[in-house]
Amino acid sequence: MPVDLVGVFSDRSDAAALRHASTAGIAAMCLQPAAFVDEARYQRALFATVAASRPRLIVCAGFMRIIRAELIAASAPMINIHPSLLPLHRGLHTHRRALEAGDALHGASVHRVTAELDGGPVLAQASMRIEEEDDAASLAARLLPLEHHLLVACVGAIASGEVVLTANEGMRFRDTEIVRPLRFDPRGNSLSLG
Repeated sequence: MPVDLVGVFSDRSDAAALRHASTAGIAAMCLQPAAFVDEARYQRALFATVAASRPRLIVCAGFMRIIRAELIAASAPMINIHPSLLPLHRGLHTHRRALEAGDALHGASVHRVTAELDGGPVLAQASMRIEEEDDAASLAARLLPLEHHLLVACVGAIASGEVVLTANEGMRFRDTEIVRPLRFDPRGNSLSLG
């Protein structure tokens, strides 16, 4: 399903996404937090810039900030990719924490963004086994391609109308309310009810 990317925005000037967007002729902009008096003013400026591009969906990937509740409420629906099987291991250092917990599985989750850190309803998840030889670095490296495919599948499902983000943080998949995260099948690059 074709997706019309209206802009790529970052808080880091060295973000690879900005280079990729520019190369593809997509508007790319960096707003650095250091240029603002405080985080609140920075976020208001950033989200005003994003809103000017009139997105129907905001996709967060690698944006390591807790977004202010009033900005979430005033924006287009937002999703985020997180490297854990939420609700496990919210926040940082998820790979190390999964290993320390003795988890048999690790994975990634795409969830709706809410004011609660990594606490929004989970749209879909992809999982993989943790191998005996894994350390945090190897686990992160093995998971990253799965994260990318999961995020692309979720954005495609939203763009095609297969997934609908409804009011009050609800979600539907093919006219069925999502009550458990959709499962991602990497072989077919597809989503299904859990």
